[in-house]
Amino acid sequence: MDISFLGGPAPQRGVGVVAPFDFALDRELWRWVPDDVSLHMTRTPFVPVEVSLDLARLVSEHETLGEAVRTLNAIAPEVVAYACTSGSFVGGIAGERAMCEAMTWAGAVPSVTTSGALLDALAELGVRRVALVTPYTVSVTRALEAYVAEAGVTVTGCAFMGLTRHIWKVPYRDVADMARQAVPAQGAADALFISCTNLPTYDVIPQLEAELRIPVISANQVTMWAALRRLGTPAVGPYQALTDPSARIGPAAAGPAGPAVVGPVGPAVAGPVGPPLADMPGVGDAPDTEQQQEGWT
Repeated sequence: MDISFLGGPAPQRGVGVVAPFDFALDRELWRWVPDDVSLHMTRTPFVPVEVSLDLARLVSEHETLGEAVRTLNAIAPEVVAYACTSGSFVGGIAGERAMCEAMTWAGAVPSVTTSGALLDALAELGVRRVALVTPYTVSVTRALEAYVAEAGVTVTGCAFMGLTRHIWKVPYRDVADMARQAVPAQGAADALFISCTNLPTYDVIPQLEAELRIPVISANQVTMWAALRRLGTPAVGPYQALTDPSARIGPAAAGPAGPAVVGPVGPAVAGPVGPPLADMPGVGDAPDTEQQQEGWT
């Protein structure tokens, strides 16, 4: 049978993606990508370290990034994205910019990181007050708070899970529960950011935006949005404020002073963001048990 009339396949534009060795949500990234764009994935080498600040530093070393980007050069992507939130905020804003420079030098193409994309997304949405949801331990969560604060954005609330592994197994209902605790009332924040590229978020974003009445952005979402924007191509997504301007709601009214911080144990506590988080009852040097790693209350 003559199939020459089909004329395809259509030309594809490439986005190279560097992810940590334990990244498990390739399919989620693809859901933000239009049909004429292909993702080309590579992973950093395995290291026997659980999710922590130490791991974040190891998977974001410039030598590691350079080697990963060079493995993508044969495919000739038009942009390279580093898909890891903690790995790109652990060095602060200067560290994130240096990572982009290292990747661009290795691949001779524009580069973005998840944490850099987060700041771009907050600016795009006009957000000055943000609530955070993370699956991390207290120390990694505090590093994210410090990164956001360094950019001049106020953290109004935070909920975290204390996990050190198997983050990709967290169900949507747990993500939604944390979001409701980080944003306990309408007007408590201008937007909500759900951190970690290994945390599933795609289907929960529209639900939470409708419920909380603020933009909800996630690590994978902002990464794909920023990478595709470098191509001049919009990300796709069902009624999400970042990808669909018609879904945007005006900035929320100012909420009460002081963030609500929810840790792996204990109720929500009002107080300042930053070092005092470690002094909260039930938060900090908790024993490294399976329950601490896999659950939160």
